Amino acid sequence: MTATLERPAATSLNGHWIDDWRPEDRQFWDNGGSRIARRNLIFSIFSEHIGFSVWSLWSVMVLFLGPAYGFDPAQKFLLTAVPTLVGAGLRIPYTFAVARFGGRNWTIISASLLLIPAILAAFMIKPGVSYETLLVLSALAGVGGGNFASSMANINAFYPDRLKGWALGVNAGGGNIGVPAVQLIGLFVLAVFGAGSPGLVAGVYIPLIVLAAAGSAIYMDNLTQARNEKRGMRDAATEGHTWVMSVLYIGTFGSFIGFGFAFGQVLQVQFADTFDTPVKAAWLTFIGPLLGSLIRPFGGALADRFGGARVTFVNFIGMAVGASIVLFAAQQRSLPLYLIGFISLFMLSGLGNGSTYKMIPAIFKQKYAGDEHRARRISGAVIGIAGAIGAVGGVLVNLAFRQSFLAYADADAAYLAFIGFYALCVLVTWVVYLRSSARTKIAV
Repeated sequence: MTATLERPAATSLNGHWIDDWRPEDRQFWDNGGSRIARRNLIFSIFSEHIGFSVWSLWSVMVLFLGPAYGFDPAQKFLLTAVPTLVGAGLRIPYTFAVARFGGRNWTIISASLLLIPAILAAFMIKPGVSYETLLVLSALAGVGGGNFASSMANINAFYPDRLKGWALGVNAGGGNIGVPAVQLIGLFVLAVFGAGSPGLVAGVYIPLIVLAAAGSAIYMDNLTQARNEKRGMRDAATEGHTWVMSVLYIGTFGSFIGFGFAFGQVLQVQFADTFDTPVKAAWLTFIGPLLGSLIRPFGGALADRFGGARVTFVNFIGMAVGASIVLFAAQQRSLPLYLIGFISLFMLSGLGNGSTYKMIPAIFKQKYAGDEHRARRISGAVIGIAGAIGAVGGVLVNLAFRQSFLAYADADAAYLAFIGFYALCVLVTWVVYLRSSARTKIAV
């Protein structure tokens, strides 16, 4: 056996930089590469999880804004839409940041930035605060939304193609659990301390943010090859598949994050007689996001086995059915059926998140067969673009609910819009990736 095969799979240089990284090489992978990738995945998940919790903070904070604050439902929906929009906008520069600073280094920086919205929210939310101040605080929470894009781009570089669906699904799913986690913390604070202590929810995250930054500094690595992924975003912008996948990701992730932010408020408005206190709504708000987060890795695994396009196609049909159930239940005032429909939407959006993200590296691996570097460079950039545009879907969900309640005093118009969009995604998936002429070009 040569010295090359005997040495560790990769060596961490000064500053936690790794020069030699070849995950597609089975011997390299088995000779220590998988261990290094797994270590980076674990701390990436933890940091991204905290980022999602801070990003979702205002889905909980609005439940504390009772009559003493004097804000109506439309204003509260805007408070949850603003961090979604800011987080979506930050996802593209956060993707660039991995190549500019290194995955480990940027994880430290992005985790540390979460201290700003957490500390401010911990001390500034109380009766008498102006609505403009709350808008600024909610906007600052948007920094948590950017963590997802940089984390996914980083982990995409660590894992071989045969494991990307699983790795990206686990990474994203662990991060997504930050949504129900902050809602559970909010429920605990509401139940134990009452609606007069919103700052405690944000305060819980201050030491966790410090742990995330410290853990990333100690245990994560940078990949030198990631710094060579130049022009990836520019090249990705010229790819038609970039925009197709972005539309599909609006339907999956946009639904997940949008419903996660809005579910508690919708329950309080749609079924005001049942959910007349924040605690009653909080008992249910975490269930959908939790199940949607836990099931996301299975979407990636199913895509690994059956093909991402097939799983995504069937999934959007299911989402259209789920939204139809929600619409019917809302019209019939059936809370049990309403919850069944909404929770199914959360779970299907989680599955779809996993399957759509698996499609991205598979598409460009086939399109640029033989040019692994270009395929990896463009797919990493597309992950950032699709993640940013998909997150805008969360803004649209909240704005759709807001406008529907303002115009019609119910959410029926919003549900009809969701059904129509899911039907569009079914059609797009079939036309671009599943019909016979499409499969001869790209089979994913």
